[in-house]
Amino acid sequence: MLLINPPVVKPCEPPAGIARLAGALQAAGRSCRLVDCAIEGVLYLLRGELSPEDTWSRRAVRHLEDNLQRLQDPTLYTQPARYQRAVADVNRVLALAGRAHGLSLQLANYQDSQLSPLRSQDLLSAAAHYEDNIFYPYFSRRLSGLLETANPTVIGFSLNYLSQALPTFAMMGYVKEHYPCLTLVLGGGLVTSWMRNPGWRAPFAGLVDHCVAGPGEQPLLELLGLSAPVKQDCPDYQHLARQPYMAPGFILPYAASSGCYWSKCSFCPETAEGNPYQVLSSRQVLRDVQQLRNRHNPVLLHLLDNAVSPQLMTALARQSSGLAWYGFARASELLTDLDFCIRLRASGCVMLKLGLESGDQQVLDAMDKGIHLDLVSRVLTTLEAAGIATYVYLLFGTPAETDAGAEKTLDFIVRHHSAVTFLNLAIFNLPVCSAEVKGLQVCPDDGSDLSLYRQFVHPRGWSRGRVRRFLDKEFKRHPAIAPILQRDPYLFSSNHASFLIQGRS
Repeated sequence: MLLINPPVVKPCEPPAGIARLAGALQAAGRSCRLVDCAIEGVLYLLRGELSPEDTWSRRAVRHLEDNLQRLQDPTLYTQPARYQRAVADVNRVLALAGRAHGLSLQLANYQDSQLSPLRSQDLLSAAAHYEDNIFYPYFSRRLSGLLETANPTVIGFSLNYLSQALPTFAMMGYVKEHYPCLTLVLGGGLVTSWMRNPGWRAPFAGLVDHCVAGPGEQPLLELLGLSAPVKQDCPDYQHLARQPYMAPGFILPYAASSGCYWSKCSFCPETAEGNPYQVLSSRQVLRDVQQLRNRHNPVLLHLLDNAVSPQLMTALARQSSGLAWYGFARASELLTDLDFCIRLRASGCVMLKLGLESGDQQVLDAMDKGIHLDLVSRVLTTLEAAGIATYVYLLFGTPAETDAGAEKTLDFIVRHHSAVTFLNLAIFNLPVCSAEVKGLQVCPDDGSDLSLYRQFVHPRGWSRGRVRRFLDKEFKRHPAIAPILQRDPYLFSSNHASFLIQGRS
């Protein structure tokens, strides 16, 4: 079996999904090969023949190789201005490569002016005209070489983000035409979201042999003729660890769970899609991490859970993995215990991402977040005292919010600005299969059959336009908040934030 991570996703760490599948397959006695076409494809484009016309582009092309090397050097992350410039210059070269193909191309995004990843007909068109894709010269040679040497019978594509969709279908179209006997399997987070939608009508049946929603271990084993339950085995990164990712060392991504242990928040895709919570034991997590550390000597552990459980945090604080690590966490009483947080920091925890969403308690209650602002305040104060950085996520424009509620969020962040290391600002999108759709005035469908969200009329008049004006003219300009936003790593955001934190210490 050949498992592929398609472009475009942030090329700073290996794909955890296919590594987890490889571990399960090998535990069942089945061999597989992993290929990260995301990093390989982006490097191919960056090193292509380009004709820059402006001064910035010429400089960026001239210094490309130096900047790629700098992004792998820890000392760059001690100099934020030089870091931001290096990322911007690399991204400039990629944008230049995309422009000739009518693309808005970045290290973390892929937008086609003609085709949309939200329309199944456009995706099928990308498959039918695969030679028009910007990555075609790369993937046609790469896939043909792999298929001739590895001789797989099944190819699995891991499609997690909209930025991967059009290249993924172009690659599948190429495989289907040139190797029609191979079985094509399509899975990943984005595919799961599509398939959980009640309106799903399997539009890719003529191209894809099997679409998989949710964890793919059991479906893949059954496809290979194995009916025994999946044995949870350590992820396998052996084909990925030596890729030249844009980071100062190997980042180890690891998921200790899928779904969310809270799973009650209104409008959350995890809730709307009904994704079950499945968790590994803390003992297995620590064992796996230690095993992977011994194999690959990573510089950072990235816990991918929607929320790292209190049980796992307690285990990490008690038995350090010896690695710097970060991940999402829910505000809880555990994180108000200074002694515990000091032990957590000693275990390697450099940063926690906190989904606050709002500084208005009424909004939090309406979303069923299950947290109180007094608790969040104490958590932020404790984490600051323990030396653990925070990446706080805010969500504006939810149905319960008003402009007054947004002002309360501004006030809350201002009061706690010294404890907020980074901020992520987002405007609310209504999940297409959310149960709360029924209580809102939803706009007519625009014909995009794979849309993940629906447009709606805000019940309190707090429209997206008004939210944007508030963020741009008031929130982002506040003297206590502007420096926080300026610290955010350009394009790589939380994926590189831990390195900048360690660079400052």
